[in-house]
Amino acid sequence: MTRSFDDPMSKVLLIARSEYLRRVRSKTFAVTTLLAPLLALAVVALPIAFATMTGDEAARRVAVVDRTGRLARPLAEALPPTYTVIAEGAPVDSLRARVLDGRLDGYFVLPEGLLDGTAGAAYYSRGVGGLAQQAALQAALRDVVRAARIRDAGAPEAVLDLLGARAGLDLVTVSAEGDAADGALASSAVAYVLGLLIYVAVLIYGVMVMRGVIEEKANRIVEVIASSARPFELMMGKVLGIGAVGLTQLVGWSALMLAFSVAAGPLLALLFSPEAMSAPGMSLPEGASGELPFDPEELPSLLGRLLSPGLLAAFVGFFLGGYLLFSSLFAAVGSAVEQESDAQTLQLPIMLPIILPVFFLPSVLTAPDSGLSVFLSLFPFSSPILMVVRMAATDVPAWQVLLALAILVAAFVGMIALAARVYRVGILMYGKRATLRDLWRWVRTA
Repeated sequence: MTRSFDDPMSKVLLIARSEYLRRVRSKTFAVTTLLAPLLALAVVALPIAFATMTGDEAARRVAVVDRTGRLARPLAEALPPTYTVIAEGAPVDSLRARVLDGRLDGYFVLPEGLLDGTAGAAYYSRGVGGLAQQAALQAALRDVVRAARIRDAGAPEAVLDLLGARAGLDLVTVSAEGDAADGALASSAVAYVLGLLIYVAVLIYGVMVMRGVIEEKANRIVEVIASSARPFELMMGKVLGIGAVGLTQLVGWSALMLAFSVAAGPLLALLFSPEAMSAPGMSLPEGASGELPFDPEELPSLLGRLLSPGLLAAFVGFFLGGYLLFSSLFAAVGSAVEQESDAQTLQLPIMLPIILPVFFLPSVLTAPDSGLSVFLSLFPFSSPILMVVRMAATDVPAWQVLLALAILVAAFVGMIALAARVYRVGILMYGKRATLRDLWRWVRTA
């Protein structure tokens, strides 16, 4: 049984199909679908690769004024190999002059009270050379002073060796299917990526809906279309069509990123190798090993465990719910203005609920089961992002996921009704710059 064109649903689907095909067939869609995963990978990998490959290898000549009489040689051994260290008994003024005329790059002054903590060391130079070199100098001095203080306390060399040895901790997740290595770091990374994907997609495609409405209104195309379809059908058709474009692009991005993960194992093994982690720009927090908590070669199988069918289904569901919720409001804003510059003030109340959940990502990842995290994952304006993040970070009860989806659908139904009233009036309104007060009046009277 075929639908008549007089059927409102047929009109909505026809408009949605037109919007979808027009955008999917464009070169911009193909280029962004192919390049976005590469750009995301480059943003993560290139800074680490550059820090590894282009570390500061300039030779430096430094002096050490060692008033403790014990630290000059250990410090020379602890500094990076690009440093040439000379012990000096020359006056500080002489060393300062040699730094100023370029014969020395810098000099340490290690006071007598450094070992008992009553005085601090200093390094004098014309410029340390950036944060990487500063971290290298501080780390070398800290290690040398710590070892000397431990020896002064009477500890044998065996104690120093034991303190330098790392103690590993294997985290194991227990489930009905069996025990498996805990992927807290990997799951947090996946949660971040999924949350940011929904944030970016909802924002991009919501704004795309607004721009499409503004363009059709400015070109008076909407007046022609409005003669054969109701304003609500126009709005829903545009929202659904562009939403289908967004879903298609997300599926394409996911497939490409999954393919990249197969080749990412060797890259991660290179980037997190001991040589890379010891580069000047790669100083780690004290106690951090600098080693990945999983075998890089097993990255595809790890992602397969983390990206469960339930999580992927929730990702699609919450993306669609969040997109439909916000894009209907973007469409209403687009109908109320004649050019994009006039929409800045009106779209601010819509942009804030999309942006604010991103600031709560660290809190939700740190404590995904806290009361705040549960509330934010149920609140309809933040659940599209934060519920997916929670599901990737921890085991979320099914009733919370279903409740969040139900609340999101209810919020969409309510917002689409309000947006339709604004759209109905604004789509044929010309010559007047609408304000938030005008939009509220249209909601009450339309």
